[in-house]
Amino acid sequence: MEFKDYYKILGVAENADASAIKASYRKLARKYHPDVSKETNAEQQFKEVGEAYTVLKDPEKRAEYDVLRKQGSRRADGGFQPPPDWQSAHAGQRSHSQSSNADYSDFFDSIFGASGGGFRHADDFQRSANQRGRDIHHKIALFLEEAHLGCQRQLSLRVSEPDQNGFIRPRDKTLNVKIPAGVIQGQHIRLAGQGEAGVGGGKAGDLLLEIEFAPHPYFAVDGKNILLTLPITCWEAALGTSVEAPTLSGKVKLKIPKGASSGNKLRIKGKGLVGKASEVSGDQIVTLQISLPKVHSSEAEALYQQLAECESEFNPRHVFER
Repeated sequence: MEFKDYYKILGVAENADASAIKASYRKLARKYHPDVSKETNAEQQFKEVGEAYTVLKDPEKRAEYDVLRKQGSRRADGGFQPPPDWQSAHAGQRSHSQSSNADYSDFFDSIFGASGGGFRHADDFQRSANQRGRDIHHKIALFLEEAHLGCQRQLSLRVSEPDQNGFIRPRDKTLNVKIPAGVIQGQHIRLAGQGEAGVGGGKAGDLLLEIEFAPHPYFAVDGKNILLTLPITCWEAALGTSVEAPTLSGKVKLKIPKGASSGNKLRIKGKGLVGKASEVSGDQIVTLQISLPKVHSSEAEALYQQLAECESEFNPRHVFER
């Protein structure tokens, strides 16, 4: 395999900056473009110039190439010997800015290119045998009603799997997932074998779904308990009554005790998130909040005045008095 001196091909110094590299590339690309060039081997020269620019314009690839260039050795037969155990971080990757059918040299492909090379040491192949695939972590947002009753969801994921030649390539994967009833915020659902494929016959990794709850217009969540702030009128609080309160499974009648205050909490048993077969369902915790009309009629104001006179001995701020 012939070594490619990309600095020499572009005619720039080893310490050339990005602008100098770009300017030289543009000049040589115009010079050797097959459609206009009269130079001998213009097409081959054009490809070499493009390959050199692909490496030297990328800071990471250029840094790898510089190490390889300095630490590798050139044999008498013109071949090239990389440093021991050399493995490129870009092996198997292709610059997305380049055409997928670009004709790169064997040298480029062995370091960065489509063959997935990178001068892998023999021990690397042994270590990759029977290697389990990576787990994929994915968050999924559910409405509370979906978490309460369970649902079906279709997920689209980006995974890396071996192609027909055994090289790792990204691909899109679609899964139909069944979410069981009663899942809670932060819970993980493990789908065995739905992660990234293994290498060398190793098992596939798992897909780990982390449950998140989408914001609800009036419910909040505490574990399996559902929290609700329920507005009531001052007369409902004073006299006591029964009102309708929403739950995840429909409206229920809730008894407001006589003399209730804002902040009082009432518990509706079993109306939280459903539990599994061996678990108890959560409850719904209702916090009362006394609400007043923004505008009162003159009759209502007269009644409030009468109430103030009747209850003149009551002072809710007496705790501040000394």
